[in-house]
Amino acid sequence: MPDPVRLLVASRNPKKLAELRRVLDAAAVEGIELVGLDEVPEYPETPETGATFEENALIKARDGAAATGLACVADDSGIAVDALNGMPGVLSARWSGRHGEDEANTSLLLAQLADVPDERRGAGFVSACALVLPNGTETVTRGEWRGVVARERAGGGGFGYDPVFVPDGGDRSAAELSPQEKDAASHRGIALRALVPAIAALR
Repeated sequence: MPDPVRLLVASRNPKKLAELRRVLDAAAVEGIELVGLDEVPEYPETPETGATFEENALIKARDGAAATGLACVADDSGIAVDALNGMPGVLSARWSGRHGEDEANTSLLLAQLADVPDERRGAGFVSACALVLPNGTETVTRGEWRGVVARERAGGGGFGYDPVFVPDGGDRSAAELSPQEKDAASHRGIALRALVPAIAALR
């Protein structure tokens, strides 16, 4: 049995590693060992200054591949709210001014939408996933998950804006779905599944 191929996931979020692991397992892709940023020596990370999710995902994946010599997968994702002309978009993780402040970001979004009627609260979660190989080969995929922004939080699962996002056709927030339910429908699940053939080819 050959040694597994190490694949760097450019994230310190264990939920993102677990999500990709579930997607690979569901596709019966074996022989891939996922490695998080906490498991490799620190390296300088280029600021995510891209104007699109795709550009930011590539920035992260290129950095990881160059620094470690491993194939690297990265995602950039966020929520695009119709009533805010597609914002927060690529600024989702730092909407309130500081990166990764989920509570503050969500509170600001709810406040900005306080006067927006229910029929105009449409939004979409967007994810772009990039796979960059040490030889420079690049693959980028995209997924979108439509729904509406609720008026208050519900559920304790997920992360980011999940507690206030209710997918189209459902009555529970993304934070109330099981991991398997979320994988099947979510923006990142769609983008990761589209990336599976390129990941499987690493073996």
